[in-house]
Amino acid sequence: MTGKRALPWTSLALLAALGPTMGRANGSDSLLSALAGTKPLVDIRLRSESVDQTGLSREADALTLRSRLGLQTGELADTSLLAEAGLTWPWVDRYNSTVNGKTAYPIVPDPQYYGLNRLQLTNTSLPDTTVSVGRQRINLDDQRFVGNSGWRQNEQTFDSARILNTSIPGLSVDLTYINRVNRVFGPDSPVGRYTGGSYLVNLGLATPLGKLTAFDYLLSFDQAPMDSSQTLGMRLAGEQPVGPLQIAYDLSYAHQHDYSGNPLRYHDDYYIGELTGTFRQLSVGGGIEVLGSDGVKAFATPLATYHRWDGWDDKFLTTPVNGLKREYVTLGVLARAIAGLDSLGLTATYDDFSAARLGQHYGSEVDLQLQGKWRRFMGLVKLADYAADKYATTTRKVWFELDYIW
Repeated sequence: MTGKRALPWTSLALLAALGPTMGRANGSDSLLSALAGTKPLVDIRLRSESVDQTGLSREADALTLRSRLGLQTGELADTSLLAEAGLTWPWVDRYNSTVNGKTAYPIVPDPQYYGLNRLQLTNTSLPDTTVSVGRQRINLDDQRFVGNSGWRQNEQTFDSARILNTSIPGLSVDLTYINRVNRVFGPDSPVGRYTGGSYLVNLGLATPLGKLTAFDYLLSFDQAPMDSSQTLGMRLAGEQPVGPLQIAYDLSYAHQHDYSGNPLRYHDDYYIGELTGTFRQLSVGGGIEVLGSDGVKAFATPLATYHRWDGWDDKFLTTPVNGLKREYVTLGVLARAIAGLDSLGLTATYDDFSAARLGQHYGSEVDLQLQGKWRRFMGLVKLADYAADKYATTTRKVWFELDYIW
């Protein structure tokens, strides 16, 4: 059970800055306007997750309730405050949360937790510039390198200062300094928090072919020095009409090497090529993704939203030492205003996994999801089935979920 925790340095800075900022506002009308513009934040999720994993005698059975409650004020002196608490409560806890000691069960990394989820000040007083300071959610591009891992009940947040500038038409400049990463495993885990000074530079340019992004991520972790790295890369993502089809494409390349006290010396490459064709309600796509390896250490993405990548069974949260090559095909069907629902969608993915170096076959996975939305409610049924060959163990996961967001 996680109790009351000390606020991070960024949260203390927020509280110290709030008073003077309010004092500079133009009288009580501004204060009343900010209060009138305040909106509640309500995000409630009930989820059942079961895991059947070869090699473990017991199946995991987790029923967890996740709630996030908070508020976001209107602007006062061009500044707004967002504050949000998080609670994850296991109603059924026959699973290994990574901190509850139930190691006979498969892992479901949703530990019991309550505490601060987000606390940030956002200022827009500079032209075409947004400055946010505090504990915040950061999702960059497709979240392959930086994301909030929103699939898990306890999301990943960042104690950070961030500046986003759009002064030049078509160009976005996104700069972030991170002091601490609050990971999904919670503060009771030895890997629940990463401290250290990390820097994110993300430049986005709108082009006729889509968004062209250049990025440079310099990561330094006190608790995981072998994941300290510099990753420099580019990405092009866009879509074009081709006859009756809409063709979407995603091309990305990055190079990574050791950084900031990493005891290893390595150089690895990453690339992905993906095409998706959509006709009315049907979409079909496929691609190849490679996280390379030089035999010393494989390409790593420690701040990524992992569950969006490399199979929903999460077998490749740590890239194998010989790297990872993923070849995949996807099928999607989306219907709107059907059976009384606002939308109903079916997604199917087949992944084939092998080593990027030496060619060893790791295994394959089938992922299926049925998701519906009605007003502020969203529900889903989801299956991930990983068949192991030369890596990890055969595992099947099933989820049932209901969400309410206001």
